[in-house]
Amino acid sequence: QVQLVESGGGLVQPGGSLRLSCAVSGSSIGFYVMGWYRQAPGKQRELVASIIRVGAPNYLDSVKGRFTISRDYAKNTVYLHMNSLKPEDTAVYYCNAVRLESSYWGQGTQVTVSS
Repeated sequence: QVQLVESGGGLVQPGGSLRLSCAVSGSSIGFYVMGWYRQAPGKQRELVASIIRVGAPNYLDSVKGRFTISRDYAKNTVYLHMNSLKPEDTAVYYCNAVRLESSYWGQGTQVTVSS
């Protein structure tokens, strides 16, 4: 059973930084397309960043240059480094792992950007 556990969310002032972590158990992250999604109140869930074993990561246009997705195979963990945070980045952030017809989600972590 693949399990994803996010951590690292919290309250941060505009312009601040956070690092989200997604610890994966039950399988290697190398087998999956790993992604970070977010969902703000009243809005649809959107893909923020994704990464595969080979190739460049993909980013939502509004986070390009501010967010970076990375992975640590030894820790079987995927990260989302978020810099220059804006109030519009406020959302619940979810980690996702996809392989063929299987898709797994974490429980989400709240990120609030406010002064």
